[in-house]
Amino acid sequence: MAKNCIGLDIGSSSIKAIQLKKRNRGLEVRAFGMEPLAPQTIVDGTIMDQSAVVAAIRSLWRRLKLRQKDVAIAIAGHSVIIKKISVPRMSPTELAEHIPQEAEHHIPFSRDDVEIDYEVVLEQNVSGQMDLLLVAAKREVVADYTQVVRDASLNPLVVDVAAFTAQNGFEVNYKLGPEETVVLINIGAAISNINIIRGQQSLFTRDVTIGGNLFTEEIQKQLNVSQDEAEVYKTGGRQEEQGMVPQSVERVMEGVADIMAGEFQRSLDFFLATSAESNVSRVCLAGGTAKSLALHRAIEQHSRLPVEVIDAWRNVTIHPSLDSAYLTAHSPEALVGVGLALRAANDK
Repeated sequence: MAKNCIGLDIGSSSIKAIQLKKRNRGLEVRAFGMEPLAPQTIVDGTIMDQSAVVAAIRSLWRRLKLRQKDVAIAIAGHSVIIKKISVPRMSPTELAEHIPQEAEHHIPFSRDDVEIDYEVVLEQNVSGQMDLLLVAAKREVVADYTQVVRDASLNPLVVDVAAFTAQNGFEVNYKLGPEETVVLINIGAAISNINIIRGQQSLFTRDVTIGGNLFTEEIQKQLNVSQDEAEVYKTGGRQEEQGMVPQSVERVMEGVADIMAGEFQRSLDFFLATSAESNVSRVCLAGGTAKSLALHRAIEQHSRLPVEVIDAWRNVTIHPSLDSAYLTAHSPEALVGVGLALRAANDK
Protein backbone atom coordinates (compact mmCIF):
# COMPACT_ATOMS: atom_id res chain seq x y z
CA MET A 1 0.00 0.00 0.00
CA ALA A 2 1.35 3.42 -0.98
CA LYS A 3 2.24 5.76 1.86
CA ASN A 4 -0.17 8.64 2.38
CA CYS A 5 0.97 12.09 1.35
CA ILE A 6 1.10 14.97 3.80
CA GLY A 7 -1.90 17.20 3.17
CA LEU A 8 -0.64 20.66 2.22
CA ASP A 9 -3.55 23.11 2.06
CA ILE A 10 -2.28 26.32 0.43
CA GLY A 11 -4.97 28.88 1.23
CA SER A 12 -5.28 32.62 0.69
CA SER A 13 -4.66 33.54 4.33
CA SER A 14 -2.67 30.59 5.66
CA ILE A 15 -0.91 27.35 4.79
CA LYS A 16 -1.90 24.22 6.67
CA ALA A 17 -0.12 20.87 6.86
CA ILE A 18 -1.62 17.61 8.13
CA GLN A 19 -0.04 14.20 8.51
CA LEU A 20 -2.31 11.20 9.08
CA LYS A 21 -1.34 7.65 9.92
CA LYS A 22 -3.52 4.60 9.37
CA ARG A 23 -3.90 2.53 12.52
CA ASN A 24 -5.89 -0.62 13.25
CA ARG A 25 -8.51 1.47 15.01
CA GLY A 26 -8.67 4.02 12.16
CA LEU A 27 -6.90 7.27 11.38
CA GLU A 28 -4.59 9.18 13.72
CA VAL A 29 -3.33 12.72 13.18
CA ARG A 30 0.41 12.88 13.83
CA ALA A 31 1.10 16.48 12.81
CA PHE A 32 -0.96 19.62 12.25
CA GLY A 33 0.08 23.22 11.90
CA MET A 34 -0.80 26.54 10.27
CA GLU A 35 1.42 29.30 8.91
CA PRO A 36 -0.13 32.71 8.11
CA LEU A 37 0.31 34.43 4.76
CA ALA A 38 0.43 38.19 4.28
CA PRO A 39 -2.56 39.75 2.47
CA GLN A 40 -2.30 39.70 -1.36
CA THR A 41 0.16 36.78 -1.33
CA ILE A 42 -2.52 34.67 -3.05
CA VAL A 43 -5.43 36.46 -4.77
CA ASP A 44 -8.50 34.55 -6.01
CA GLY A 45 -6.50 31.34 -6.17
CA THR A 46 -3.56 32.88 -8.07
CA ILE A 47 -0.14 32.99 -6.38
CA MET A 48 1.13 36.58 -6.52
CA ASP A 49 4.22 36.19 -4.30
CA GLN A 50 5.84 32.81 -4.82
CA SER A 51 8.79 33.45 -2.50
CA ALA A 52 6.44 34.22 0.42
CA VAL A 53 4.57 30.95 -0.11
CA VAL A 54 7.82 28.99 -0.32
CA ALA A 55 9.10 30.61 2.90
CA ALA A 56 5.83 29.80 4.70
CA ILE A 57 5.93 26.13 3.62
CA ARG A 58 9.56 25.79 4.73
CA SER A 59 8.78 27.44 8.07
CA LEU A 60 5.88 25.06 8.65
CA TRP A 61 8.02 22.00 7.87
CA ARG A 62 10.71 23.16 10.27
CA ARG A 63 8.27 23.94 13.05
CA LEU A 64 6.43 20.61 12.73
CA LYS A 65 9.74 18.74 12.27
CA LEU A 66 8.36 16.98 9.20
CA ARG A 67 10.72 14.74 7.26
CA GLN A 68 8.31 13.40 4.67
CA LYS A 69 8.59 15.19 1.31
CA ASP A 70 5.59 13.78 -0.61
CA VAL A 71 2.57 16.10 -0.44
CA ALA A 72 -0.91 16.45 -1.88
CA ILE A 73 -2.19 19.93 -2.73
CA ALA A 74 -5.50 21.36 -3.95
CA ILE A 75 -6.51 24.21 -6.23
CA ALA A 76 -9.77 26.16 -6.49
CA GLY A 77 -11.38 29.19 -8.09
CA HIS A 78 -12.05 30.30 -11.66
CA SER A 79 -9.06 28.34 -12.96
CA VAL A 80 -10.90 25.08 -12.21
CA ILE A 81 -13.87 23.81 -14.25
CA ILE A 82 -15.93 20.85 -13.00
CA LYS A 83 -18.71 19.45 -15.18
CA LYS A 84 -20.83 16.33 -15.22
CA ILE A 85 -21.13 15.04 -18.78
CA SER A 86 -22.56 12.00 -20.56
CA VAL A 87 -20.75 10.13 -23.33
CA PRO A 88 -21.47 6.92 -25.26
CA ARG A 89 -20.39 3.76 -23.46
CA MET A 90 -16.86 2.70 -24.36
CA SER A 91 -13.87 0.83 -22.98
CA PRO A 92 -11.44 2.56 -20.58
CA THR A 93 -8.85 2.78 -23.38
CA GLU A 94 -11.32 4.33 -25.82
CA LEU A 95 -12.51 6.73 -23.13
CA ALA A 96 -8.98 7.93 -22.39
CA GLU A 97 -8.46 8.65 -26.10
CA HIS A 98 -11.85 10.32 -26.49
CA ILE A 99 -11.80 12.64 -23.46
CA PRO A 100 -9.46 15.39 -24.77
CA GLN A 101 -11.67 15.87 -27.83
CA GLU A 102 -14.88 15.70 -25.77
CA ALA A 103 -13.54 18.21 -23.24
CA GLU A 104 -13.32 20.91 -25.91
CA HIS A 105 -17.12 21.03 -26.05
CA HIS A 106 -17.45 21.70 -22.31
CA ILE A 107 -14.49 23.85 -21.28
CA PRO A 108 -14.09 27.57 -22.09
CA PHE A 109 -10.31 27.28 -22.32
CA SER A 110 -8.05 26.03 -25.10
CA ARG A 111 -7.23 22.35 -24.75
CA ASP A 112 -3.53 23.23 -24.74
CA ASP A 113 -4.00 25.53 -21.73
CA VAL A 114 -5.54 23.00 -19.32
CA GLU A 115 -4.80 19.82 -17.44
CA ILE A 116 -7.73 17.40 -17.78
CA ASP A 117 -8.89 14.53 -15.60
CA TYR A 118 -12.13 12.59 -15.29
CA GLU A 119 -13.90 9.92 -13.29
CA VAL A 120 -16.70 7.57 -14.31
CA VAL A 121 -19.57 8.09 -11.86
CA LEU A 122 -22.15 5.86 -13.61
CA GLU A 123 -21.34 3.10 -16.10
CA GLN A 124 -24.81 3.29 -17.68
CA ASN A 125 -27.47 5.96 -17.13
CA VAL A 126 -31.14 5.77 -18.12
CA SER A 127 -30.19 6.86 -21.66
CA GLY A 128 -27.66 4.05 -22.00
CA GLN A 129 -24.67 6.43 -21.79
CA MET A 130 -21.84 6.80 -19.28
CA ASP A 131 -21.87 9.67 -16.76
CA LEU A 132 -18.49 11.26 -16.14
CA LEU A 133 -17.16 13.93 -13.84
CA LEU A 134 -14.86 16.06 -16.00
CA VAL A 135 -12.29 18.33 -14.33
CA ALA A 136 -10.07 20.84 -16.09
CA ALA A 137 -7.56 23.18 -14.46
CA LYS A 138 -5.49 25.92 -16.05
CA ARG A 139 -2.04 24.55 -16.70
CA GLU A 140 -0.27 27.73 -15.56
CA VAL A 141 -2.05 27.68 -12.18
CA VAL A 142 -1.19 24.01 -11.62
CA ALA A 143 2.40 24.81 -12.60
CA ASP A 144 2.58 27.75 -10.16
CA TYR A 145 1.32 25.66 -7.22
CA THR A 146 3.54 22.67 -7.95
CA GLN A 147 6.54 24.98 -8.43
CA VAL A 148 6.28 26.60 -4.99
CA VAL A 149 6.09 23.11 -3.49
CA ARG A 150 9.24 22.04 -5.37
CA ASP A 151 11.00 25.29 -4.44
CA ALA A 152 10.29 24.38 -0.81
CA SER A 153 12.17 21.09 -1.46
CA LEU A 154 9.00 18.99 -1.39
CA ASN A 155 7.46 16.61 -3.92
CA PRO A 156 3.90 17.40 -5.16
CA LEU A 157 2.61 13.88 -5.87
CA VAL A 158 -1.09 14.78 -6.04
CA VAL A 159 -2.92 17.87 -7.30
CA ASP A 160 -6.59 17.71 -6.33
CA VAL A 161 -9.60 20.03 -6.37
CA ALA A 162 -10.52 21.73 -3.08
CA ALA A 163 -14.26 20.92 -3.31
CA PHE A 164 -13.51 17.19 -3.63
CA THR A 165 -10.82 17.11 -0.94
CA ALA A 166 -13.29 18.75 1.46
CA GLN A 167 -15.78 16.01 0.52
CA ASN A 168 -13.17 13.30 1.23
CA GLY A 169 -12.47 14.84 4.63
CA PHE A 170 -16.20 15.03 5.31
CA GLU A 171 -16.85 11.40 4.35
CA VAL A 172 -14.14 10.13 6.72
CA ASN A 173 -16.01 11.77 9.60
CA TYR A 174 -19.69 11.68 8.62
CA LYS A 175 -21.70 8.87 7.06
CA LEU A 176 -24.63 9.86 4.86
CA GLY A 177 -27.48 7.54 3.96
CA PRO A 178 -27.63 6.66 0.24
CA GLU A 179 -30.54 9.06 -0.30
CA GLU A 180 -29.41 11.79 2.13
CA THR A 181 -28.32 15.06 0.54
CA VAL A 182 -26.29 17.81 2.22
CA VAL A 183 -24.75 21.10 1.14
CA LEU A 184 -21.06 21.19 2.09
CA ILE A 185 -19.57 24.70 2.02
CA ASN A 186 -15.88 25.16 2.71
CA ILE A 187 -15.43 28.88 3.38
CA GLY A 188 -11.89 30.06 2.76
CA ALA A 189 -10.50 33.56 3.16
CA ALA A 190 -11.14 34.48 -0.48
CA ILE A 191 -12.80 31.46 -2.14
CA SER A 192 -15.65 29.27 -0.93
CA ASN A 193 -16.22 25.78 -2.35
CA ILE A 194 -19.83 24.58 -2.56
CA ASN A 195 -20.38 20.85 -2.99
CA ILE A 196 -23.84 19.24 -2.85
CA ILE A 197 -23.47 15.59 -1.92
CA ARG A 198 -25.93 12.69 -1.91
CA GLY A 199 -24.61 9.54 -0.27
CA GLN A 200 -21.03 9.54 -1.53
CA GLN A 201 -21.74 11.21 -4.87
CA SER A 202 -21.12 14.85 -5.71
CA LEU A 203 -24.20 16.20 -7.50
CA PHE A 204 -23.10 19.83 -7.94
CA THR A 205 -19.98 21.90 -7.30
CA ARG A 206 -19.24 25.58 -7.60
CA ASP A 207 -16.46 27.85 -6.37
CA VAL A 208 -17.47 31.42 -5.51
CA THR A 209 -14.92 34.19 -4.94
CA ILE A 210 -16.26 35.29 -1.59
CA GLY A 211 -14.98 34.36 1.85
CA GLY A 212 -13.94 35.42 5.32
CA ASN A 213 -11.84 38.33 4.04
CA LEU A 214 -15.06 40.17 3.25
CA PHE A 215 -15.81 40.45 6.98
CA THR A 216 -12.35 41.93 7.63
CA GLU A 217 -12.55 44.35 4.70
CA GLU A 218 -15.98 45.70 5.70
CA ILE A 219 -15.05 46.10 9.38
CA GLN A 220 -11.88 47.91 8.33
CA LYS A 221 -13.75 50.19 5.93
CA GLN A 222 -16.88 50.93 7.95
CA LEU A 223 -15.18 51.34 11.35
CA ASN A 224 -12.02 52.98 9.98
CA VAL A 225 -9.63 50.62 11.74
CA SER A 226 -6.45 48.83 10.60
CA GLN A 227 -6.55 45.40 9.02
CA ASP A 228 -5.04 43.83 12.15
CA GLU A 229 -7.67 45.50 14.35
CA ALA A 230 -10.41 44.38 11.98
CA GLU A 231 -9.19 40.77 12.25
CA VAL A 232 -9.30 41.01 16.06
CA TYR A 233 -12.82 42.46 16.01
CA LYS A 234 -13.97 39.81 13.51
CA THR A 235 -13.01 37.00 15.86
CA GLY A 236 -14.59 38.74 18.87
CA GLY A 237 -11.24 39.38 20.53
CA ARG A 238 -11.76 42.94 21.81
CA GLN A 239 -14.37 44.70 23.92
CA GLU A 240 -14.42 48.51 24.04
CA GLU A 241 -15.95 50.64 26.79
CA GLN A 242 -19.76 50.71 26.85
CA GLY A 243 -19.83 48.08 24.09
CA MET A 244 -20.14 50.67 21.32
CA VAL A 245 -17.62 49.17 18.91
CA PRO A 246 -18.71 45.54 19.40
CA GLN A 247 -22.28 46.61 18.52
CA SER A 248 -20.95 48.22 15.35
CA VAL A 249 -18.93 45.11 14.59
CA GLU A 250 -22.01 42.95 15.03
CA ARG A 251 -23.97 45.16 12.63
CA VAL A 252 -21.22 44.92 9.99
CA MET A 253 -20.90 41.15 10.50
CA GLU A 254 -24.63 40.65 10.04
CA GLY A 255 -24.61 42.69 6.83
CA VAL A 256 -21.70 40.76 5.36
CA ALA A 257 -23.16 37.42 6.49
CA ASP A 258 -26.38 38.24 4.64
CA ILE A 259 -24.43 38.97 1.44
CA MET A 260 -22.47 35.72 1.72
CA ALA A 261 -25.54 33.64 2.56
CA GLY A 262 -27.33 35.15 -0.43
CA GLU A 263 -24.44 34.16 -2.70
CA PHE A 264 -24.46 30.59 -1.37
CA GLN A 265 -28.24 30.43 -1.71
CA ARG A 266 -28.07 31.39 -5.39
CA SER A 267 -25.97 28.30 -6.04
CA LEU A 268 -28.39 26.13 -4.07
CA ASP A 269 -31.37 27.63 -5.91
CA PHE A 270 -29.68 26.97 -9.26
CA PHE A 271 -29.04 23.35 -8.28
CA LEU A 272 -32.62 22.82 -7.11
CA ALA A 273 -33.99 24.41 -10.30
CA THR A 274 -31.90 22.20 -12.58
CA SER A 275 -32.04 18.93 -10.64
CA ALA A 276 -34.73 16.44 -9.68
CA GLU A 277 -33.17 16.40 -6.20
CA SER A 278 -35.15 18.31 -3.59
CA ASN A 279 -34.49 16.43 -0.35
CA VAL A 280 -31.63 18.54 1.01
CA SER A 281 -31.39 17.88 4.75
CA ARG A 282 -28.80 20.36 6.07
CA VAL A 283 -25.92 22.73 5.40
CA CYS A 284 -22.47 21.71 6.66
CA LEU A 285 -19.81 24.40 7.02
CA ALA A 286 -16.01 24.17 7.09
CA GLY A 287 -13.23 26.75 7.03
CA GLY A 288 -12.30 29.37 9.60
CA THR A 289 -15.36 31.53 8.88
CA ALA A 290 -17.61 28.54 9.58
CA LYS A 291 -17.45 29.56 13.26
CA SER A 292 -19.28 32.88 12.61
CA LEU A 293 -22.66 32.84 14.39
CA ALA A 294 -23.86 35.71 12.18
CA LEU A 295 -23.20 33.56 9.12
CA HIS A 296 -25.00 30.58 10.69
CA ARG A 297 -28.09 32.68 11.27
CA ALA A 298 -27.99 34.18 7.78
CA ILE A 299 -27.62 30.80 6.04
CA GLU A 300 -30.44 29.31 8.12
CA GLN A 301 -32.69 32.24 7.22
CA HIS A 302 -31.91 32.04 3.50
CA SER A 303 -31.96 28.24 3.13
CA ARG A 304 -34.48 27.32 5.85
CA LEU A 305 -32.18 24.41 6.64
CA PRO A 306 -30.28 23.51 9.83
CA VAL A 307 -26.61 24.54 9.79
CA GLU A 308 -23.75 22.68 11.48
CA VAL A 309 -19.98 23.12 11.67
CA ILE A 310 -17.86 20.20 10.50
CA ASP A 311 -15.47 18.57 12.97
CA ALA A 312 -12.50 17.38 10.89
CA TRP A 313 -11.31 15.19 13.80
CA ARG A 314 -14.65 13.53 14.57
CA ASN A 315 -13.41 10.08 13.48
CA VAL A 316 -9.70 10.88 13.71
CA THR A 317 -7.67 10.11 16.83
CA ILE A 318 -5.38 12.92 18.00
CA HIS A 319 -1.90 11.68 18.90
CA PRO A 320 -1.10 12.27 22.61
CA SER A 321 1.92 14.41 21.72
CA LEU A 322 -0.27 17.02 20.00
CA ASP A 323 -2.13 19.96 21.56
CA SER A 324 -5.69 18.67 21.37
CA ALA A 325 -7.15 22.06 22.38
CA TYR A 326 -5.35 23.73 19.45
CA LEU A 327 -6.51 21.07 17.01
CA THR A 328 -10.09 21.29 18.27
CA ALA A 329 -10.09 25.08 17.94
CA HIS A 330 -8.95 24.84 14.31
CA SER A 331 -10.95 21.77 13.35
CA PRO A 332 -13.14 23.54 10.72
CA GLU A 333 -10.02 24.85 8.93
CA ALA A 334 -8.51 21.35 8.78
CA LEU A 335 -11.11 19.65 6.55
CA VAL A 336 -9.38 20.19 3.18
CA GLY A 337 -6.02 19.18 4.70
CA VAL A 338 -7.54 15.98 6.09
CA GLY A 339 -8.94 15.16 2.66
CA LEU A 340 -5.53 15.76 1.10
CA ALA A 341 -3.73 13.71 3.75
CA LEU A 342 -5.84 10.69 2.71
CA ARG A 343 -4.27 10.74 -0.76
CA ALA A 344 -1.38 8.60 -1.97
CA ALA A 345 0.58 8.37 -5.21
CA ASN A 346 -1.36 6.97 -8.19
CA ASP A 347 -4.65 6.61 -6.34
CA LYS A 348 -7.91 7.88 -7.86
